[in-house]
Amino acid sequence: MKGLIIVCLGALTLASCVPTKKYKDLLAKEQSCSEELAKFKSSALTNEALAKDIQGQYNSLKSEAEILRSDTTNLGQKSRVLRAKYDQLAAINEELETNYTRLRLAGASETAQLSSELATKKLELQRREDELAALERDLTNKQQLLDDRQKRVTELEEMFSRQEAATSQLKTKVANALKGFENKGLTIVEKNGKIYVSLEAKLLFPSGSTIVDPEGQKALVELAKVLQTENELEIIVEGHTDTDALNKSSHPKNNWELSVLRATAVIEIMLAKSDMNPSHLMAAGRSEYIPVDPNDKAKNRRIEIIISPNLNELYELISK
Repeated sequence: MKGLIIVCLGALTLASCVPTKKYKDLLAKEQSCSEELAKFKSSALTNEALAKDIQGQYNSLKSEAEILRSDTTNLGQKSRVLRAKYDQLAAINEELETNYTRLRLAGASETAQLSSELATKKLELQRREDELAALERDLTNKQQLLDDRQKRVTELEEMFSRQEAATSQLKTKVANALKGFENKGLTIVEKNGKIYVSLEAKLLFPSGSTIVDPEGQKALVELAKVLQTENELEIIVEGHTDTDALNKSSHPKNNWELSVLRATAVIEIMLAKSDMNPSHLMAAGRSEYIPVDPNDKAKNRRIEIIISPNLNELYELISK
């Protein structure tokens, strides 16, 4: 990836002073860079969709756990009612058996009647026992299912908590590393589980340029030193411009090119001055179309570094 970006930059720089055939070749390489960028951008969108899907499954599991908890309570109440009826029938049965013994000699007709009543009561008692046993089995199964759902919900909550804590800790580390640049056009915000490091163009680039100033390089190197120790991150470097159109025959010819080339220039410095894994980085150009303040062009000219946690472990837990 790094080599591809260097080829693209070289092509853009030499485009104005080479023969037409070589210039077309360089444009083809630039197109290849754009396609590679589109792939990385698609991957970032997929990860955002994945995070939303995981959140939805987490909410569904919590809802199921609540339903199961309610079912378990109802079954417990039914079980207690049946147990009371069972005890009542057992007492009646005992009384009938006593009466049967006492009246056994009273006559064949009465004996037959008592025997019939006793048999009926025994059948009713057996039916109640069977119904109670079925409810107890159902209650046991519901309780086991509830325990399993609660365990899954607890695992998800613990993983979310660990990720939130790790993100907060990383934000603190980033803020401490860049403390000396806070009043020079740099802001750090944690939002939706991601860390947004925004650097105004005045800290990094001269007007219309893609070459990072020495002061801006210092900030990028300090940030890279923090991020190189984190293995489970996905980092998007976005270039943003104002609405002023470029009027140049050489590259960058427009704000789209300018935003992309500034993003790749930032990534090159971070990789060159640290041990960051290039596969964790993606360069993107937003041109002028996502301003932070329509009335302040200086704020819109910026680099945003979006640091996101890798959600693969969480997705694997949901898929089990």
